[in-house]
Amino acid sequence: MRSLLLFVFLLTILVVPAMAQQVSIELGKSPVPINQYYTVSIKIKDKPLQEYTPFPEIEGFKKSSKFSTTKTIIVGGQTSTILTITQNYAGLKEGDFVLKPFTMKVNGQTVQSAGTSIKVLPMAAATAQTPATELVAPDEAPELANEPQQYIEQADNAFLTLYTNKKEIYVGEGLNVALYFYLAKEDQRLLDFYDFENQIGGILRQLQQPNVWEEAFEFTEITPEEVTIKDKAYLRFKLYEAVLYPINLEPIRFPALSLKMIKYKVAKNPTLLKQDRQEGFKTFFAREREIKVKELPPHPLRDVVPVGVYTLRENLSKKQVRVNKSFSYLFQLEGEGNLAAIMPPVPASNAALELYPPDLRQDVTRRAGRVLGSKSFTYTGLAKEPGTYKLQDALQWIYFNPNTATYDTLQPTLAVRVTGESDSDALILSRDLGPFYKIIQNEDHRLASLNQFDVIKRYTNIILLVLLAISAFVFLKK
Repeated sequence: MRSLLLFVFLLTILVVPAMAQQVSIELGKSPVPINQYYTVSIKIKDKPLQEYTPFPEIEGFKKSSKFSTTKTIIVGGQTSTILTITQNYAGLKEGDFVLKPFTMKVNGQTVQSAGTSIKVLPMAAATAQTPATELVAPDEAPELANEPQQYIEQADNAFLTLYTNKKEIYVGEGLNVALYFYLAKEDQRLLDFYDFENQIGGILRQLQQPNVWEEAFEFTEITPEEVTIKDKAYLRFKLYEAVLYPINLEPIRFPALSLKMIKYKVAKNPTLLKQDRQEGFKTFFAREREIKVKELPPHPLRDVVPVGVYTLRENLSKKQVRVNKSFSYLFQLEGEGNLAAIMPPVPASNAALELYPPDLRQDVTRRAGRVLGSKSFTYTGLAKEPGTYKLQDALQWIYFNPNTATYDTLQPTLAVRVTGESDSDALILSRDLGPFYKIIQNEDHRLASLNQFDVIKRYTNIILLVLLAISAFVFLKK
C-alpha cells in the first residue's frame, strides 16, 4: 500500500510540472541599449490563447507595441505549436532598474516570474559604429529640440503573395488557395497594417469565384508564423485560406491584389524629445493567377461522380437476423474532397432484401490547407426471405481519384444472414399501412344499422313540413 501511494505521489510530481510548463514567462536580455526594446513574453504550447491579464509595469520603462508569433515544430511526426505574446518596453533613461516579481493569469492558469535586474546602456555603447544615431546629452537637448527632425526611408523586405498548391486541376478536385503577407523579422518596426478590416473585405470579394464550391477557413485573429526562406527569417501573416472545388470547365482566375500598409520613416537623429519615426504608406501587390480546369476522363458517370481520395468504413448492427426483422448498416466514406457533393448510394432493387433511404451524418475538418472528414449513410434493412445476403450486391459507390487519374469503386464486404421461414402475413404487419389504419384503435367498434340514415331522413322531412305549414298559416292570417 505504501509503495502504491509513493508511486502516485511521484507520478503527481512529474505530471503537475509538465502541465504547468504549457504556459511560461520569458524575460528579455539585459543589458539593453536605450534605443532598443526590453521584452516580456508569455509562451503557450499546443493550446489556443483565450485570455490573459495585463503585463507588469516596470519603473523607468514605458509600455510600447505588442505582437504575437506562432512557431510550429514537427519532430518524429508529432506537431507542436508555440504561441508567443511579446510586450515591448521602451527605456526612458539610462541606469539600473528592477523588474519586481510578478504573476500573470493565462487561460485561467497562474504563472509566476521571479523578476530580474535590467541595465539600460547608452545608445553609443550598443552602436558605436553609427554616431548618427547617438542620443544627445541633456544639456544639448534644448538647443536641438527646436531643430526640425529629419526622417529617412529605409528599404523593407516584405511582399504580398497569393499561393495555390496546383497549376491545373480536374473538375471537382480541391484547390488550396492562401493569401500571405511576408515581413522580414528585423523589419517589424517599419511596417504595420492599415484599415485592415475594410481592406480585407474588398480583397475577399475579389477572390470570390462564380463557378466553384468554396470551403473557407475561419480565422479568429491573424497571428504571424515564423518561417525561413533562403536562410532568412520571416514573419508570415495568413490573410485568407480556402479550398475551392470547380463545378465546370471555366478557368479559375484571380485578379491582381493590393494591400496598403503603414510604412514608417526612421528618424535620422533620434532623441528622447522627438518621435523616432514618421508615418507614411506603401502598397504591396500580388500578381494575378489563372488555374486551368481539366475535364474528367471518359466514363458513363463522368458528369455525376464525386472527385477525391476516399476509403470505406462499414458496420452491421447484426450479422444474423430473423425474417422480417430489421437491421442497420453503416456505409461511411472517409477521406479528402468535397464532402458536400457526395450523394447517398442508391440501393439496387431486390425483392428479397429492402434497404430504406439512409440517415446522413457529415464531419468536416479544415486543417493545414486540406479539407478532410467523413460522410456516413446509415441504412435500415429488412429481409423478406431467409438466406445470406451480400451487401455488395445492393450497394456500390463510384468516384474519381485525382491522384491516380482513375475511377474507382468502393463496395461493401459484409453480409447479413437471415434465418427463419418466409411469413407473408408478418411481412404485411411489419409494413407501414398508412394513416387510415393507424386510427383503428381509437374508433368505435360497435355495429351500426344500415337503415338508420333512412329513418333519420324520414323524421327530418316530417319536421320540415310541419314548420312550413305553420309559416304559411301565420303569413295568410296577417
